[in-house]
Amino acid sequence: MPFVPGVPSVPGVPSVPSIPSVPSVPSVPSIPSVPSVPSAPGVPGVPGAPGAPGVPGDPGDPGRSLPQLRSLTLLELDLQDESSFRHVALYADLKARLVRDGYRVQVLPTHAQRWDHALLLNLAFWDARGGGDTLVDEGLPADVVCHMAWHHLAAAALGDGDQPLAAHAMLLGEAIASAFDIYLIGRLIGHAPDSDFLQTQLPAMAEVAESADVSAGAFVALMETVRADPEQAFEDLRCLLFDVSTELLAATSPDEALAALLRHEDNRFACLLHHFELASWLQHARAAPTNGSSETAAGLDATLRQQAVSLNWLAETWLGRATCPAT
Repeated sequence: MPFVPGVPSVPGVPSVPSIPSVPSVPSVPSIPSVPSVPSAPGVPGVPGAPGAPGVPGDPGDPGRSLPQLRSLTLLELDLQDESSFRHVALYADLKARLVRDGYRVQVLPTHAQRWDHALLLNLAFWDARGGGDTLVDEGLPADVVCHMAWHHLAAAALGDGDQPLAAHAMLLGEAIASAFDIYLIGRLIGHAPDSDFLQTQLPAMAEVAESADVSAGAFVALMETVRADPEQAFEDLRCLLFDVSTELLAATSPDEALAALLRHEDNRFACLLHHFELASWLQHARAAPTNGSSETAAGLDATLRQQAVSLNWLAETWLGRATCPAT
């Protein structure tokens, strides 16, 4: 045991006999000095080497460039399935408004065109004030044009100056834009049954309805009610989405959230609730500021509920259309 300074000797332990000295070792001849090696010049192309050029994307490179999303207007995009919407007058009005206002979208760079990238950017960085929609490429389905336009119009109508929308205003905009999908289904079933929109939306909704124990026959019957009165279907779904999302936002526990869902089980569209990105809506709403747009949204919601045809009111007030054609 080596000597530990400050530790007293232990009584009763005999002392260790001294170790005899080791004979001296003859000295080793000195090694001649090695001439100094001149410093190596920088190696081009090697990150971090002296004189190496900066490498884009290298966190240590102060001049690095980030991948750039392209900002395009609607007229620079390839609008898909438009022919299926020829008889929907509101489609032309919504598209015209986006064109008139110079609405822009972001398109992923060609070396990074992945749908999962676009999905993440839309869910995490979307902004209702415009320009936040991210596309994989230049292709844009016509129904998404409508969705973008309703968000754009809602932000203009409900906004409080330059501030982001408050939670209830954001949720009302989501409810309007998403409920318009059911209106489109009702209009297209009888006019464009082979449209890309119906071929994607109806199976997706049927799958969600099936998970809510709605049979295939009951789902077909539900869609028949939508076809019979698309405008009323829009308003019924809009009210449901707004009511459920605001009640979920106010919930402080899973029990309260479940109670909010169960309160609306008798609504004809309750089986479709989980078709919509309610969880994403709530995450955005919880991060929203508090401002006057919440009161504006409450007033608009009340006004829409009082209308004989709420979609006509929106078309007249937000788009300047005298009425919403039924054919």
